[in-house]
This record gives sequence, structure tokens and C-alpha cells, in this order.
Amino acid sequence: MTHPLGSLKGAHRQVGNITIVDLKGRITAGEGAAALRDAIHKLTAAGQLHILLNLADLTYIDSAVIGEMVGSCSTVRKLGGDIKLASPQPRIAQLLEMTKLSAVFNIFPTEDTALHSFPGISPG
Repeated sequence: MTHPLGSLKGAHRQVGNITIVDLKGRITAGEGAAALRDAIHKLTAAGQLHILLNLADLTYIDSAVIGEMVGSCSTVRKLGGDIKLASPQPRIAQLLEMTKLSAVFNIFPTEDTALHSFPGISPG
């Protein structure tokens, strides 16, 4: 079985009905942005509509990746799910605030608070 995240620097795991995608390192335009889009597409195609992007180990993203995150969030919400963000590093949190993405995404300081924010979903 191929890894749903392909070449994306990250892994995913399940907590109840929530899929946590652990993003790591630097993710930039080209292969990184495409890998994120493909990963989210594969998860939604498998019926996984409650997605948490764990940003704790993410050190850098560029505008192309931000665009993919916004597009993926819109797609997942149209399907009745949601993408939420957890544990951004200070630099990433500042970027999300500057680009007004804090108005688009629900951003949580910890993975645990994010998990418990999904309505009607039991993470345990």
C-alpha cells in the first residue's frame, strides 16, 4: 500500500474519526504543494473528512502551500468536513495571522484542544 501522503514531509494517523496529518520541515511550491493537495484528495476520497494539520514540526511554508491549504479546506468543507490547524510554530502562526488565514482556519495551540473542537466527533 502506498503512503497517502506520497512525497510530502509528513505522516498521518487516526484518532477516532479524525485524521491527523503531521507536517514537518519546509514545504514549498512545486512538489510540496502538490503533495499536500494530493494527500488531502486521497484522504477525502477515502471518506476521511475530519482533518487536523499538526504544524508543530513545520518550520516553513510558502504562498503556494498556503494556497493549497485554503483550497483543500474549501473542498473538505463543501463535502461536509473540516480542516483545522494545530500547534503552529511562532513564525508560522505569525504568517497565518499576517495573511488573514486565522479567519479562514480554526487554529488551536495544541493538538488536544483541536481534536476536541470537532463537533460530534470522539477522538478517543
